[in-house]
Amino acid sequence: MARMSPIFRRTDRRAEKKAPPERLVTLIGKPDCHLCEDAEVVVEKVCRELGVPWEKKDITRDEELYRAYWEQIPVVLVDGAQHTFWRVNEERLRRALAE
Repeated sequence: MARMSPIFRRTDRRAEKKAPPERLVTLIGKPDCHLCEDAEVVVEKVCRELGVPWEKKDITRDEELYRAYWEQIPVVLVDGAQHTFWRVNEERLRRALAE
């Protein structure tokens, strides 16, 4: 039997879908900051539930972060882009990570 031309072959569209990119949430804050502590609770909860890795960075130990964010802390980055600052809304963060 002759082989079918690739033009007429059906493709499995599900196989063509790419895996979702690895997500990363970064919480930028400083010690003894009550807003930072509140933000950490929300970030930790959402990331744990969604299986998304997260990290915490201290602006007092990083001059570049300090210059960029000292008036906004806590700041949350999703995949390196600023998501929010001061207060973290759990549902908004959850939606951003679902995209």
